[in-house]
Amino acid sequence: MTKRNSFSRDFKLEAVRLLELGDKKASDLARELGVPRNRLYKWREEIRKNDVAAFPGKGRRRGSAAELAKLKNEVARLREENEILKKAARYFARES
Repeated sequence: MTKRNSFSRDFKLEAVRLLELGDKKASDLARELGVPRNRLYKWREEIRKNDVAAFPGKGRRRGSAAELAKLKNEVARLREENEILKKAARYFARES
């Protein structure tokens, strides 16, 4: 089994910058950098989504950080469900 590679934030930012330049095909660039092509695209999406906050730490979250992220996702989902229920209640109150 191979060891999992970890890349620094600067490496990822530079790789995405090179990808965005478009001087080389993504597959050629990935081969030169020693990373899978799809990882370049994932890094690019991470930067587009989180801008300056992209690549904050090392790998997967553990312990309380993972629990906090899970709870934030659940709160967001519950808020969305609550809004849907409120809209449905207003709709049915209008109809009766």
